[in-house]
Amino acid sequence: MKLVMGMDLSETEVEVELSPVAKAEAAAAFSPYSSPSTALLLQRRVVAWANETGSPAAVRVRVGARSFDLHKDPLVSKCKYFSEASLQPGDVELPASFPGGCEAFEVIALFCYGDAVALDPFNVAAVRCAAEFLGVGGLGARCDLYINQVVLQSWDDALIVLQRCQPLLPVAEELLIVSRCVESLAFMACMEILDPEQRRDLPGEAVASRALLVGRRWDAELVKELAARDLWVKDLIALPLDFFDRIVRALRRQGMKEKYVSPVVLFYANKWVLSRKTHKFWACTDDDAVDGETDANRRAAAILEGVVALLPVEAAAAAANSAVPAAFYFALLSRSLTLDLSDENKARLREQVASNLQFARVDDLPLPELETDRSIADSREVRAMESIVSNHVSVQRKGAEAIAEMWDRYLGQFAGDPKLRPERLAELIEVIPAGDRKNHNHLYEAIDTYLVEHRGLSGEEKATLCGHLDCRKLSHEACIQAVQNERMPLRLIVQALFVQQLHTHRAFTECSDSFRCLHSGELVPGAGAYTPSPGCPAIPSSQPLSSSSQYDSRHAPRDARLRARDDASDYETASFRIQALEQEIISLKQTLQRHNTLKGSARRDGNKEPSFRVAADASTPAAIKRRAAVSGSCIGSMRWGSQRRCASRILRVFARLAVFGRGRSRGKQSKCRAATEQLNCM
Repeated sequence: MKLVMGMDLSETEVEVELSPVAKAEAAAAFSPYSSPSTALLLQRRVVAWANETGSPAAVRVRVGARSFDLHKDPLVSKCKYFSEASLQPGDVELPASFPGGCEAFEVIALFCYGDAVALDPFNVAAVRCAAEFLGVGGLGARCDLYINQVVLQSWDDALIVLQRCQPLLPVAEELLIVSRCVESLAFMACMEILDPEQRRDLPGEAVASRALLVGRRWDAELVKELAARDLWVKDLIALPLDFFDRIVRALRRQGMKEKYVSPVVLFYANKWVLSRKTHKFWACTDDDAVDGETDANRRAAAILEGVVALLPVEAAAAAANSAVPAAFYFALLSRSLTLDLSDENKARLREQVASNLQFARVDDLPLPELETDRSIADSREVRAMESIVSNHVSVQRKGAEAIAEMWDRYLGQFAGDPKLRPERLAELIEVIPAGDRKNHNHLYEAIDTYLVEHRGLSGEEKATLCGHLDCRKLSHEACIQAVQNERMPLRLIVQALFVQQLHTHRAFTECSDSFRCLHSGELVPGAGAYTPSPGCPAIPSSQPLSSSSQYDSRHAPRDARLRARDDASDYETASFRIQALEQEIISLKQTLQRHNTLKGSARRDGNKEPSFRVAADASTPAAIKRRAAVSGSCIGSMRWGSQRRCASRILRVFARLAVFGRGRSRGKQSKCRAATEQLNCM
């Protein structure tokens, strides 16, 4: 290090290489808070006073573990405390409530001897409180002047004085040192945000980066990195909870917008509540691991309650524009389950979580981190979410569809738990009302995952779980998967077959209608002539299309009536086909029952069992005679392979019926009869 020393304006600057000792002395000389040792100055002043007056130091003042040999006259003349106590030669011990300790008393004693004292942000608060306690009026006024003109004008100085006030409470509070520093820091923070020289409308990197937290899982380390991007935010979140609470309230009182204040609260909670490193540090401060863990939880609980009180209570409608992402509330909820919070703070936190349910992601919802002997569905995390969601959907309907979809996906995350009981899964499914689920795809996936891991369920248990599924609310792909899923009960498979057929029929109908309406005629390029599509009446070439087309707006009511009449005919035709199919299934069941009866009588008579075809020829229609033999008395008692074949046969019948239904209203009854005859010939 080199120090440039200028001797005179006319002299040239000379560079002098300093030794390490000289470097330290130079650094101390240029330090704004550098001063000789107060204890050494006081000792020299006491000796000089003794030499000047010829009287020894007859009063010994004890402050804590230290003793000071002083003279009576300087103390009595400047300190009201000693003058009222009728100070006598001997030992005097200051009470334990004396603020500032030995360092503050040294400054006051030096002031009593008439020497100038050096005030700085590190000692001014202690000296001011000690001067108030001892009644040293002149020094107290000097400290107040220094605080107002120096400390409150600087961010760093005000922060240092505020931190030094913590062991001086409540005296520092009574002297308004804390409140003045808090208001000054809040004002300077607002100026940091509104600084026109920075040309920005956001309060720096840390608060502006809150958008990086939206739509992703909570990451305490990432939040810690974001908080370190702004020094003023980093300084505020390092304060004790009492001071931080007062600064946040001062920020709101001075007009700072909530979108700037809330991220600061988020960073503070992440540092002291959600950070694993902080919890581990607190737990390791005590030699006893159990007591250390308990103390860490106690401190985290106190800070969490303070953070919950600072968070704004926002309505669900305004939660989307909140400055705090939804993942933060769920992270606080997960942490609160391991802490002992008051009932009021628990209710407040759960209310805030509920207001953000419709904006949350499934990854935000808490799950137990450690495996236990009981099921995940019985953990405190899942039960807490069950209570919150149940209470929320019972009183508020806004965002119900999004909450229902998120809840079904949440169930899918632990549906594969081998310890999960079917009745417990049914309880969790029923948390969401049936009308709130507009789509059952995620619910189907959760139930299918559960059936994969629990293959030993009875048919009744499967039917109970799958009874919550509505095939009409499954997508086309999910219906196809349900039909091919061997784990699903037969009733659900038949329902999925029917719904899939309806989807296919509807798609064909819409495609046909749109083709007839949009492509009823084409203009041949080059020739300019109108070429009608097949099935559409020709339009005279002498009339323009815009004036003579039957699809003109003047004919729209008539076309609508025709289309409605055709739709009614299609509905009647579909009803007739469904009735024919039902009669066919009833006939099949009756045939199976008669076949069982013939088999029983053959065993009793000892004769050879008659063939199924012979029995059918005696009493069944021609449509049933040509069908292959099926073993079993009824559909419900068939084996699984027979049930699958029966379902496939029904699917083929549905497919043929859909093919038959593409005709229009002309000759509907004749086509239905032809379809029935063809069905009988199968």
